[in-house]
Amino acid sequence: MTEYAVRVRGLRKRYGEVTAVDGVDLDIRAGEVFGLLGPNGAGKSTTVEILRGHRARDGGEVTVLGADPARAGRAWQARIGIVWQDESAAEESTVAETVRHFARYYPRPRDPEEVIALVGLEAKARSRTKTLSGGQRRRLDVALGVIGRPELLLLDEPTTGFDPVARRRFWSLIRALAEEGTTIVLTTHYLEEAEALADRLAVIAAGRLQATGEPASLGGRAEAGALVRWTGPDGTERESATAHPTALIGELAATFDGEIPGLQVTRPTLEDVYLGLIGHDRDGSTR
Repeated sequence: MTEYAVRVRGLRKRYGEVTAVDGVDLDIRAGEVFGLLGPNGAGKSTTVEILRGHRARDGGEVTVLGADPARAGRAWQARIGIVWQDESAAEESTVAETVRHFARYYPRPRDPEEVIALVGLEAKARSRTKTLSGGQRRRLDVALGVIGRPELLLLDEPTTGFDPVARRRFWSLIRALAEEGTTIVLTTHYLEEAEALADRLAVIAAGRLQATGEPASLGGRAEAGALVRWTGPDGTERESATAHPTALIGELAATFDGEIPGLQVTRPTLEDVYLGLIGHDRDGSTR
């Protein structure tokens, strides 16, 4: 396997007068978990569809597992798994029948029963897909995405509809796949999920790449000043952003002759950085 599982340069895609992807560059290393963040309509799903070869691009260069998705054949397709936003399983088939059927598409699939257990659907193995809840159907979609032992797994908002227990179980599955060397590209609106799983993140807004980096340093997060809050002598809450919180706290401690009322020290969260990158404030207003 080469150093990069995915290389994208100047990717462009238009739908009529709307530019969905506008000159995006991406390098995704083999074996890493890479998160794509952005608001609805930012171009994330279009980018994933182009990487899979399911949508033609209007411009740019794309290499996925050493091939151009627009020209790659069936052997290349078998090396990639995907979980779309839309459900893909036939409603009249049972969970077990569906997973076994999809296993036949791949040269060396995982054991279907093992995969059903991995996504927590053992109790529903004999149930028809149409009887599953929304979260259970998403778990089945994940099973279909991993059944072929993909080298590259594309996940387009895979945990929508998951309850907290199912989401944590999914996280464990993704970590296990990453340890096996699977390259994973994940789009999600759950920032906690992105921070927990991704080695690196990219933020896309209005079809353009805004920032790329590790979750802890994305968009200058690691260098951003700490926010120090405390309650003043008159009872009013005060706050100050500083690169030297320890010094400020020392000054406050001397002022208050001991304990500082209501003291809180916080660093910018991933949500703070993300909202800034897409041009929104915490209250949802546009900058």
